[in-house]
Amino acid sequence: MNELEEALFEARPYVEYYDRLENLVKRLWEEATDRENFLQFLNEEIERAEEPFRTDLRIFLQKFEAL
Repeated sequence: MNELEEALFEARPYVEYYDRLENLVKRLWEEATDRENFLQFLNEEIERAEEPFRTDLRIFLQKFEAL
Protein backbone atom coordinates (compact mmCIF):
# COMPACT_ATOMS: atom_id res chain seq x y z
CA MET A 1 0.00 0.00 0.00
CA ASN A 2 1.50 3.33 -0.99
CA GLU A 3 1.16 6.50 1.09
CA LEU A 4 -1.74 7.80 -0.99
CA GLU A 5 -3.78 4.63 -0.47
CA GLU A 6 -2.85 4.52 3.20
CA ALA A 7 -3.99 8.12 3.76
CA LEU A 8 -7.25 7.39 1.92
CA PHE A 9 -7.79 4.33 4.11
CA GLU A 10 -7.13 6.35 7.27
CA ALA A 11 -9.43 9.20 6.19
CA ARG A 12 -12.32 7.05 4.97
CA PRO A 13 -14.26 6.82 8.28
CA TYR A 14 -14.18 10.60 8.69
CA VAL A 15 -15.06 11.93 5.24
CA GLU A 16 -18.50 12.53 3.77
CA TYR A 17 -17.68 12.26 0.05
CA TYR A 18 -15.14 9.45 -0.10
CA ASP A 19 -15.55 8.53 -3.79
CA ARG A 20 -15.14 12.14 -4.87
CA LEU A 21 -12.12 12.52 -2.62
CA GLU A 22 -10.53 9.32 -3.90
CA ASN A 23 -11.00 10.30 -7.55
CA LEU A 24 -9.59 13.78 -7.00
CA VAL A 25 -6.50 12.82 -5.03
CA LYS A 26 -5.65 9.98 -7.41
CA ARG A 27 -5.87 12.38 -10.36
CA LEU A 28 -3.70 14.96 -8.56
CA TRP A 29 -1.19 12.23 -7.65
CA GLU A 30 -0.87 11.23 -11.31
CA GLU A 31 -0.40 14.85 -12.41
CA ALA A 32 2.13 15.71 -9.70
CA THR A 33 5.85 15.45 -10.35
CA ASP A 34 6.68 14.66 -6.70
CA ARG A 35 5.24 14.70 -3.17
CA GLU A 36 5.70 18.47 -2.73
CA ASN A 37 3.99 19.16 -6.05
CA PHE A 38 1.11 16.90 -4.99
CA LEU A 39 0.74 18.84 -1.73
CA GLN A 40 0.73 22.10 -3.69
CA PHE A 41 -2.05 20.80 -5.96
CA LEU A 42 -4.00 19.56 -2.95
CA ASN A 43 -3.75 22.89 -1.16
CA GLU A 44 -4.97 24.68 -4.30
CA GLU A 45 -7.99 22.35 -4.38
CA ILE A 46 -8.68 23.06 -0.70
CA GLU A 47 -8.72 26.79 -1.46
CA ARG A 48 -11.25 26.31 -4.28
CA ALA A 49 -13.45 23.70 -2.61
CA GLU A 50 -16.68 24.46 -0.83
CA GLU A 51 -17.82 22.94 2.43
CA PRO A 52 -18.33 20.15 3.33
CA PHE A 53 -15.90 18.77 0.70
CA ARG A 54 -13.22 21.22 1.86
CA THR A 55 -13.29 19.51 5.24
CA ASP A 56 -12.89 16.11 3.56
CA LEU A 57 -9.80 17.41 1.75
CA ARG A 58 -8.35 18.78 4.99
CA ILE A 59 -8.91 15.46 6.74
CA PHE A 60 -7.13 13.65 3.91
CA LEU A 61 -4.27 16.17 4.01
CA GLN A 62 -3.87 15.67 7.74
CA LYS A 63 -3.70 11.88 7.33
CA PHE A 64 -1.31 12.16 4.36
CA GLU A 65 1.10 14.49 6.14
CA ALA A 66 1.13 12.22 9.21
CA LEU A 67 2.64 9.37 7.17
